[in-house]
This record gives sequence, C-alpha cells and structure tokens, in this order.
Amino acid sequence: MVVDAGLFALSFYLAHAIRERWPFEIFGGTREIFDFSYYLWLYVLILPLAPLVLRMSGFYRRPWLPHRWQTAAPLLRACATLVVGLIVLLWVMREAEGIARSVIIYFGLISFGMMFLKEEILLRWRSSRLGQSQLRRRLILVGTPDETRQVREDMRGDPSQQFDIVGQVNLNEEPVDRLVELMHEHSPNGVIMAAQHTYFGQIEQAIAVCEREGVEVWLVADFFKPRISKTTVAWLLGRPVLVYRSVPASSWPLLAKQAMDFFGALVLLIITSPVMLVAAVGIKLTSRGPILFRQERSGLNGRPFTMLKFRSMVSDAEQRKHELEALNEMDGPVFKVSNDPRITPIGRFLRKYSIDELPQLFNVLAGQMSLVGPRPLPVSEVKRFDDPAHRRRLSVKPGLTCLWQVSGRSELRDFREWVRLDLEYIDNWSLSLDLKILLLTVPVVLSGQGAR
Repeated sequence: MVVDAGLFALSFYLAHAIRERWPFEIFGGTREIFDFSYYLWLYVLILPLAPLVLRMSGFYRRPWLPHRWQTAAPLLRACATLVVGLIVLLWVMREAEGIARSVIIYFGLISFGMMFLKEEILLRWRSSRLGQSQLRRRLILVGTPDETRQVREDMRGDPSQQFDIVGQVNLNEEPVDRLVELMHEHSPNGVIMAAQHTYFGQIEQAIAVCEREGVEVWLVADFFKPRISKTTVAWLLGRPVLVYRSVPASSWPLLAKQAMDFFGALVLLIITSPVMLVAAVGIKLTSRGPILFRQERSGLNGRPFTMLKFRSMVSDAEQRKHELEALNEMDGPVFKVSNDPRITPIGRFLRKYSIDELPQLFNVLAGQMSLVGPRPLPVSEVKRFDDPAHRRRLSVKPGLTCLWQVSGRSELRDFREWVRLDLEYIDNWSLSLDLKILLLTVPVVLSGQGAR
C-alpha cells in the first residue's frame, strides 16, 4: 500500500510535468500552469486516500495470480474515483481556476498505467520459474486425518497458492517425534497444524519442536465453528487472542464512515436549518407542548440514549398509547398504527416528508447515531424481543435511514422481515452500500412514499 501511494504521488508529478512541457488543454482553451509547489497540498489527500480507495474497490482482494481484468477493473474504478473526487474537491474549494484540468485527467491516466505496469511485472515474476522457486513454500501437515484432509482440499481449490505438501503427521497414530524426522528429511519452511482441541497437548509439543528447529508454524485456529462471526487474531496484554466478530471490524472504511457521519450531519444541519426553523415555529403555533419529542431509544449494544424528533403528536401521546394497542399493525414488539389519531395536522405533514427526523442529526453529531444504520427502537420495545437473535441488530449504531426504509419504509408489517433486512445490511456492510442507501433515501423522502 505504501508503494502504491508512492506511485500515485509520482503519477501526479508526471502529470504536471507533461502539462508543463506540452501546454495542451484536453477540454480546449488555454489555462495557465503554475509551479509544482502550488499543487503540493494535494499530496496530503492523495497519499492516504489512494490506498484507501484501492482497498474499497477490491484491488487488494484479488487472487495471488489474477487475470488481467481482475487487476484492470478495480484499478479503473479506483483511478476514476480519485479523479472525480479531486475535481469535486477543487470545485468546492474554488481552486479549480488555478489548476489546469488536464493535470487531473493526466493524473488518472498515468496512475492507471503505472499501477497496471507494476502489477504486470509482479505477475510475470510470480509466474516465472525464478519467482515460483522463491515464493513456493514446502509444508508439512500435522493433525487428525479429517482436519488435514480438509486443508488439502482447500489448497487444491485455490491453484494460485504456492504450496507443496512434502509430508504429513497423523496425531491419531504417530508420535510428535515423527515430525522431527520429516523436517530433517524434507527441510520444510513451514508446518501447518490442524487438530481438534482434544489434541492441544500434542500440538504444544509439536510447536516446541518447530521452535527448536527454527521452522515457522501455522496453527489452523478453527477449533470452534461460529455460523456468523468472522475470526481474526489480535493481541491482549501481550497475549495472542482469537476474536470472533459478527460486525465490521475497526478499519479505514469504518473510520471513513464515522467521518462521513460527522461532516454529513454538519452539512445537512446547515442546509436544513431554515426548514427546521419553520417546522419549530409551526409546531409551537399549532399545538400545545414542547417543540421536540425526547424518547429513550436503544443505541449501540442496547445502550439507551435520548433520541430527538420534532413533536408530531399531541403532548400526552405516550399516556394514550395503551388505548391503541389493539390497532397495532406490526407483528412483534414494534408499535405502529396507520392514521394514528394522536398525530397533529402539522405532524402529519412533517412525518410524510420525514422532517420530524431532522433533529436526529444532533444525535449523529454526538456519536449516538449514524446516517445509515438500523432504526433505533424504544427501550421498552427492545425488552419485548421474543427472539434473542433480534438483538444482533443492536451490534451497530442506529441510523437515520437503512435498508428497510428504502425497501418499503413504513409499509413493512412483519417485524421479522424488518430484522432480516437490518441483519442483511450488517452482514454486507460497506461504504458503497451506505452511499447507495443515502442516495435511494432522497427520492423516497422527497416523494413522501410509504411514510406515515
């Protein structure tokens, strides 16, 4: 990633040098070309963002020996994203007048060419006899027959892996001393250990043998078989630990999501402040009670927080809720009624266009909510969950909008379908999915489709 960031930085320098040497403007006309020092501030963005965008495009998830299209497609997406991002940024910052547009276009073309050339050289080296001889690893398998058989099948299923199995130790029948003989006979540079937890004593002896011989050990740590969680390795107080995580791990994309939440909420607050002011005045003039409705909702991991909304009901709506229990249209613990008599006339308009939700932008700024995430439920409704698996929707921050809202919003009647869509969002989360949901939310909100 560091090398790739350097190549993108070099590409920008070359783009400027080419435009300076041949003053040709792609879009026609003439444009003054400034000294390169004028552009140096852009490196503050290019150096960290280039590897991040490559990662988001899937560039680092390719096979060891990829087809050329598996390299070109994510690389093209990443270069196009950076070019468009730089153009938008320069326009927003009013810097576009000082930078020749051709420099940005040349930057995209040169960075694509240099990165593709680098990958082509690496691909040819990995495929060559010299590269394979240096990269190929000779391994010994240690474990039970069932476990080692599965490892062999997995290796056969991925021909890009550069492994040769030169020996095997069956812990059911052979002593650990057999591993020493095989290491002396085949000179391996790695040992894969795959065994159930009942063999931990023998595995510990085998690791001690490999330590003494100076041979690398890979322990297949799938002693337990979680259905949803992804397993990672971390360090806790100097000790290696296995982490079973069913939600996205802390990463650059997650940090980018947090930044998008903060700055997105800030921008939306500024843009919608006139609408919020008019809504506040309208609520105050048309009904008795406070302008804002505050309610305890379940946040991340179920921790309660006070969610804000513009009040769209009469002031004693919570006290009258029990009168409408028989009219509840939702299956499960959630309460929802069409044409709720507690809604005020102005409240009906606010709800139709989701204006009543705008104060939750303050919850986003406070870090209690996200722009995209499962909608927060009242604490009382969460306590009535009849299926413990439904609580997994609390494993991420609640949001202003989510998948179920752009898939029918309030028209959903089955709480289990609601939860299914929330869990689908959690299990497939990505920044691109968040952006897609945000874009789909805009027409749904503006049209008032499905809101009640």
